[in-house]
Amino acid sequence: MNGGGREGDRRDDEVRGARRIPGPRGAVDDLDLETVERPVLPPPGGSTPDEAVPEQGAPEGDVRDAVPEAGAADEPDAVDPDAVDAVDEPYAVDEPDAVDEPEPAMTSATSATSAATPVLSHQVLKALLGAWALSACSAEETAAVEDHLTVCAPCADEALRLRDAVGLLHTDGSLDLDPTLRTRVMDGCLGRRPARIPVPDWATPYDAETARLDALLRDIGDSEWHAPVRLQWFEDERPATRRTTVAGVIGHLMAVDGLVSAALGLDDPLGRVEVPLSPARRTETYWAATRPPATRAVREPWRDLTHELIRTASLAGRNVAERSVSYGDFALPLQDALLDRAFECWVHGTDIAEAVDYPYKPPSAAHLHRMIDLAARLLPAALAGRRSAGLAGPAKELVAPGEPGRSVHLEVEGHGGGDWYIPLDSPAAVGSPRRAVAQVALDGVEFCQLVAGHISPVEAAAGQEGDREAIRDVLFASASLSRL
Repeated sequence: MNGGGREGDRRDDEVRGARRIPGPRGAVDDLDLETVERPVLPPPGGSTPDEAVPEQGAPEGDVRDAVPEAGAADEPDAVDPDAVDAVDEPYAVDEPDAVDEPEPAMTSATSATSAATPVLSHQVLKALLGAWALSACSAEETAAVEDHLTVCAPCADEALRLRDAVGLLHTDGSLDLDPTLRTRVMDGCLGRRPARIPVPDWATPYDAETARLDALLRDIGDSEWHAPVRLQWFEDERPATRRTTVAGVIGHLMAVDGLVSAALGLDDPLGRVEVPLSPARRTETYWAATRPPATRAVREPWRDLTHELIRTASLAGRNVAERSVSYGDFALPLQDALLDRAFECWVHGTDIAEAVDYPYKPPSAAHLHRMIDLAARLLPAALAGRRSAGLAGPAKELVAPGEPGRSVHLEVEGHGGGDWYIPLDSPAAVGSPRRAVAQVALDGVEFCQLVAGHISPVEAAAGQEGDREAIRDVLFASASLSRL
């Protein structure tokens, strides 16, 4: 302080009794300084009412008795230490003229408020919380905000939330949920209270993938439902593509899910019309009927249908797993049909995620392994069909059904991987390690992209060894499993 009784450039943390916090904390005082009665201070140069001056504990007599005579301020021995302590150090004297009239004393709370920090209103300090959490405030603003947080519980809570949010902004990891999180949560819940009618194990991949896709759809905005999506598959020995929108992809999934709903005796999502059984033609029928193009309104009927399929499959009992689901040119048992639907849901979920720039991980390893296994089990029939069309090499060693025949060792590495032996000459033969004539190695996700028609058979294999013709036939047969 100077001789005029005003506070100088002292820092807040040097003021006795002032409380400071370096950042958000778990609990704050409930004291509201706005309701605390403050002493009435006189105007500059005016006198101080006796009742407005807090008790200082000074000895009786004039305060000037405790101040050295003029000219003695420069001499340390001239100042009585007891007299200085008696006024609790609220003043320091530079000149004799400054003590003509006593100045009002200041409590610790008043001195903290009157520190070098700016006096800002509650609304201004609340507006500064975001900048404070990002460490973007000036030194004076930071001090003012941190002083305010010691006395304002709502602002302290908000500051804590903002500081936690800043931590998320600086993370290098993906904000997308772990695909295994839902399974772990469900397992924990069911471990405490088993489901009265559990979802069949063979239906859980479809349940998980539809839930993941629905979570993506809930996160995107209205405009992103019209984002262009390029669907890809493999047809007539070359890649094929079709452009649609996010809403169009969900309509495509719902149209093909209608094949499963028909097998379970449920209503067809396309309505009471005579429609072809082929997945591609069902999709074209749906797209032609939705003019103008579908919007986000398609999400609810699609999600309702997926719930109904899972519920019906769960209530139907064990024998329903083998019920045939017709795809027009071929048929699958219900348990494989739902696995096929889970695979397509993941593939098209990835297409949508790429279109709207959304993080989207592969399925869990257990579910991805089942999808790869389904593709491996479909490859012998696909090879036979291509051989009949003249697109694959001729059979070299026909064997009786159930006997081991010439095989290709399909080694799928990484996530959901394993080893499969694909019979080459007859779909009824059994793959055998002893009869393997070639080996091809692929990553698990890469193999699924090949089966979905998203990459070329020529580019797919990471490693090849053995009969080149057999390897080529297996890779092209894998790509031929894809469809719109």
